[in-house]
Amino acid sequence: MADREIGVRKPDAATTFAADDELFDTRIQCIDCSKDFVWTVGEQAFYRDKKLENPPKRCKDCKKAKNERLAAIENAQRSGVKQRIEVKVSCARCSEATTVPFYPSQGRPVYCRSCFLELNPSILNGNGNGNHAA
Repeated sequence: MADREIGVRKPDAATTFAADDELFDTRIQCIDCSKDFVWTVGEQAFYRDKKLENPPKRCKDCKKAKNERLAAIENAQRSGVKQRIEVKVSCARCSEATTVPFYPSQGRPVYCRSCFLELNPSILNGNGNGNHAA
């Protein structure tokens, strides 16, 4: 109800673009930080004019962070210098804050060291093949 009062609605499963008078500010959940952000009528009109078919997945802060990560990766590849990556995450099992040396794949769980080792005991026994992902 509160969404209707302020003129904001949740996106439908298949968001399509209509005429300007049929567009509404739309609330979307960011896939990175899980916070809601508003996709404004003006932004929707821009997407429609550029013939972009999918609504944004990330809030502006997360989109900026993603673009900075991609630029850092590109610069490292161009210069040939390996960069040490350290990304702050929350363990999917115990919710403990930790860091990992990679950018997590969207939708895949990331575990802290103790939970990862608990889920993969063969690594401690020396039976791991070295090709594991957290």
